[in-house]
Amino acid sequence: MKSGVPFGSASLYLASGVAFLNEEDSVYAAMIEGWRAAQIGGRLSKKASAESNLARVHSFQKFTNEWPWNWSAGSLDEWMMHLVSVRRLAPSTIRAYQTSIRAFCDYICSEHYDWVSQCEQRFGTHPVQVCHEWNTVRHLVDYEGRPGRRPLTRKEIQNLLDHVDAEVGTRLDEQKKGALQVYRDATIFKVIYGWGLRADEVAKLEVTDFYRNPEAPEFGSFGMLQVRNGKGSKGSGKKRRSVVTLRLEAVTALRDYIDNVLPLVRVANSNTLWYSERGTQMTARHVADRFGDYRDELGLESALTPHCLRHSYATHLTEEGYDHRFIQEQMGHTWGSTTGIYTHVSANFANTMVRDALSRQRQAREIR
Repeated sequence: MKSGVPFGSASLYLASGVAFLNEEDSVYAAMIEGWRAAQIGGRLSKKASAESNLARVHSFQKFTNEWPWNWSAGSLDEWMMHLVSVRRLAPSTIRAYQTSIRAFCDYICSEHYDWVSQCEQRFGTHPVQVCHEWNTVRHLVDYEGRPGRRPLTRKEIQNLLDHVDAEVGTRLDEQKKGALQVYRDATIFKVIYGWGLRADEVAKLEVTDFYRNPEAPEFGSFGMLQVRNGKGSKGSGKKRRSVVTLRLEAVTALRDYIDNVLPLVRVANSNTLWYSERGTQMTARHVADRFGDYRDELGLESALTPHCLRHSYATHLTEEGYDHRFIQEQMGHTWGSTTGIYTHVSANFANTMVRDALSRQRQAREIR
């Protein structure tokens, strides 16, 4: 190493003023070799770890088909969706990928290694950090290892709702007690899936939380939902959000419940939407217990909770082509990467995504 020149410095790999026959390839290769030296020579990493980091950088570069000085946060978002939806990697693995990309960008953006000025001189642009707090999964430790939060398939959801609806009919036909409570349960599950709610959010709903959306008159007074008890960040308390209504079947079920069931169980002039068998407001625990009963009757995994319906909501919106940012706002997620973890699309949809991506890349190469 030259005196005073750090391991990985651009000057050690690129001769000043020298142009290369294939300049992009040459500069990228120099960056890779420089980063390897910076990690190993600078004792920032063991050789095996350094090679793993480099492999992840190569993977990102191959996916984007762009050089590091042209990468953007949007490029990372697309790659994350690919890792989650197509490759279905675990959150811990995705975190490792992002850590490598973050470290590489730190390296090529650092003033100590001079890659910024090299790129500006050669390409008229420079690299930037593409990993930020809002598009990485550092905050998702809470999610890892929780199989009960997997999304249900469309068939599983239909079977669940059909099962509960059938139980309502059976109780009414046989004049058994509890028909109103089962009807309530069926509507709660439809509302969770219809608006992508958490158990605590749905339990605390009031009739007045729904209102008209002038852009969607077909939903009447249920065009929007104001969630008053959304999950906030640590120490911030509850967070409100507005959710746009998208599912007519959920509106139909809720309207029918409010018109025909709620008047029979409503306490005085309360706006509470759901009541327990004791006449008190439902809680998240009540919702989870009722879901667990039907889940067990259907023979689904015992780890599943009502939250899987929320996952299904995000997953199915993704499959239907809704914008990722829109889904993020519907879900009330601060970070886009959280929404990415929620969207485990089906194998058929994943294959379609792959075909579309390959087609776009092929068209881009033809244009060039």
